[in-house]
Amino acid sequence: MVISIFILCIFLGALAGFLAGLLGIGGGLVIVPALIFFLPLFGFSAELVMPVAIATSLASIVFTTSSSSFAHQKNRNIDWSITRPIMLTVGIGAMLGAYVADTLSNELLTYIFSIAVLLLASYMLLSIRVKNAKPMPEIWVMKVIGLSTGTISSIMGIGGGAILVPTLSFFSLPIRQAIGTASVCGVVVAVFGALGFILTGLDQPSMPQWSLGYIYLPALLGIILTSSLCAPLGVKWAAKLPVDTLKRIFAGFLIIVAIKMIWS
Repeated sequence: MVISIFILCIFLGALAGFLAGLLGIGGGLVIVPALIFFLPLFGFSAELVMPVAIATSLASIVFTTSSSSFAHQKNRNIDWSITRPIMLTVGIGAMLGAYVADTLSNELLTYIFSIAVLLLASYMLLSIRVKNAKPMPEIWVMKVIGLSTGTISSIMGIGGGAILVPTLSFFSLPIRQAIGTASVCGVVVAVFGALGFILTGLDQPSMPQWSLGYIYLPALLGIILTSSLCAPLGVKWAAKLPVDTLKRIFAGFLIIVAIKMIWS
């Protein structure tokens, strides 16, 4: 089982990394549904599938978004006057999300994830453009946005860029700085969210060997081995392929997956 999952996650990491580079999406939108699909095939009980998939996804995002954040910092794409005030609340929200997820039933957690994916995929599918952008709000409003983003992202197992980038763009932040700021916050979400899932999963006696809390280490290792390597390849192909068309196709696929999860 361990070897089979490790090999599958090598391919999963390659796909997630390539799509992240090609379409500019977070790997969690690929990793979580894939793990939900094949973990039960290897004997994972129904009540463990969602938290394991989310926790493992968050742990992998720690590695994939760190390199992205360093690159954005090098290119001066991070507006620290905005990033610093919301980093703390993003981290608190991510830790809170892990504890909230641990108290929810697998069924309810699946519904929340599926509905959130439907909303994000619909946004991607319609290619909604920001109009009548507003000025940056007061710091306390940004902190509330950070808290909400951290909580939702941790529950979903994503880095939060799909939430923060359009939000910051709406508040007149240039798109490159919005992406750079979201990448830093993505690291914070992943670190604190993964830590929360480690702590809440330590008392789970039914977790298989090679687990750290809810994080399944063979799956994590397989994902991170290839995701970072394939992300630059996706970026390279983005200049050659019709990305907007591919993004709509992928969004349609995510909607089908989310509907299937709710229906099941």
